[in-house]
Amino acid sequence: MKKKVLIVGGVAGGASAAARLRRLDENAEIIMFERDAHISFANCGLPYYVGETIQDRSKLMVQTPESMKARFNLDVRIHSEVTGIDTNEKTVTVYSKEKGIYKESYDYLILSPGAKPLKPPIPGIESNLIYTLRTIPDTDRIKAHVDREGIQSAIVIGGGYIGVEMAENLRHRGLEVTLVEAAPHILAPFDSDMVTFAEKELEDNGVRLLLGDGVQSFEEKDGKISVTLQSGRKVCANLVILAIGVAPDTGFLKDSGIKFGARGHILVNESMQTNCDGVYAVGDAVEISDFVSGQQAAVPLAGPANKQGRIAADHICGLPSVYKGSQGTAIIKIFGLTGASTGSNERMLTKLNTPYRTVYVHPSSHATYYPGAKPIALKLLFNDKGTILGAQAFGEEGVDKRIDVIATVLRLKGTVNDLAELELTYAPPFSSAKDPVNMAGYLAQNVLAGRTEVATLNEVENINPEDQILLDVRTKAEYDQGHIEGALHIPVDELRARSNELDPNKEIFAYCAVGMRGYIASRILNQKGFQVKNVTGGYRSYSMSKFTPADHQEIL
Repeated sequence: MKKKVLIVGGVAGGASAAARLRRLDENAEIIMFERDAHISFANCGLPYYVGETIQDRSKLMVQTPESMKARFNLDVRIHSEVTGIDTNEKTVTVYSKEKGIYKESYDYLILSPGAKPLKPPIPGIESNLIYTLRTIPDTDRIKAHVDREGIQSAIVIGGGYIGVEMAENLRHRGLEVTLVEAAPHILAPFDSDMVTFAEKELEDNGVRLLLGDGVQSFEEKDGKISVTLQSGRKVCANLVILAIGVAPDTGFLKDSGIKFGARGHILVNESMQTNCDGVYAVGDAVEISDFVSGQQAAVPLAGPANKQGRIAADHICGLPSVYKGSQGTAIIKIFGLTGASTGSNERMLTKLNTPYRTVYVHPSSHATYYPGAKPIALKLLFNDKGTILGAQAFGEEGVDKRIDVIATVLRLKGTVNDLAELELTYAPPFSSAKDPVNMAGYLAQNVLAGRTEVATLNEVENINPEDQILLDVRTKAEYDQGHIEGALHIPVDELRARSNELDPNKEIFAYCAVGMRGYIASRILNQKGFQVKNVTGGYRSYSMSKFTPADHQEIL
């Protein structure tokens, strides 16, 4: 029997579903509705077009209605907005710029409406100098404004991925940029002891950071926009980019009988089916399960949306595909720095009362004797069974492949033993004989086996000198350049001869630059009867956790 499938929305989820459907069923009638003119575009590339790293606008177009028709024989109807659904009659109501209002029947319906930028009712938020970035027309408007003569400054509200990418690209265009974030830190997927790498990189490249300060109001005056913050500070610029998050664009479904989650996302099962017969949903508008915790979550990323579109198409065509949840693997470029993460972070694990352990390593991107090696900061989260719960990393190079490897092991429900045992490619220009992934696995193995006990940065902050000793085992030159206040200094190579300087009745917290010498020190002292913890990540992690942006108290 010939199937009639309607798809509401294109871009990642809808376009992937349409292409997969056609590959599986040459005879199906497939109609795609898109309210804008663009059905499949690289929305992750939009900030880079504004920043002119991508200069050819056409490169952002993944598929056009004409190309989709030619290759996949789809009936693509642009400027056609689905305004309502009758799940009993199996029809949708369409408002078409060309045809007016009409109804279309379906056997199967795939919803891929995406999400829309949040615009809370803040006074002055309707100003024409305030922009959001979600679509090609949004990008065109922002770029046209930035291209104008005399545009010198911009304010970005929101420190998520889009906000940070826009801040970077506006700086590339030569604008003075201020990034405002209501939370204490930017980039929520990263923990506060890791995200400081990103904050320092932004500040080092001229982006002014105002953290822990939300917006109270906007005011447009004399061709500029002034932002008053909750603290009373005011910032003025030629334009504002509003990037405080997104909400599922599901208002047209309110009377459809489709069930929604607490935050308005469409509820689906593992086959991407809604509670209504023949109706599927994919992409940013759906609520799915978190792969690590099993909790319900919304993950507005292109990768999951593409997979979900494929799975919905498979199920319609009788294939037993299922979506097993998202682990939120993501990556971001911040000037010369790369940040990437996968799985849960400490905040999420703490919120869910999930026990976990943490280790940090600071290896190099490749063999240090080969020119150009760059440091990587890698944080690994795992439980007492060694199961990997999440990972985060920052560095100038080599970050992407390390997080990708860990994300793969996590997806396969692997452990830290797997990380230690992985046989990864090695040659001096690319890695070391012990890859950073292996090193994280080795350290986690040592922790679980009791060969070393690690101390977190939070424990270091709360050391009691009455019964604990903070021990710096680096060289004198390193110690003199900077150390943790109150630390006793004994270089690791002198530790055996000078261990009598330590009180055996006190617990010792040993640290070095990144953790390796601290581990050696802990092994020496443990076997002499001392109780020792190695400060994981060492002085590098400690010093970066203390980074705070410059205090911009003045009126900007």
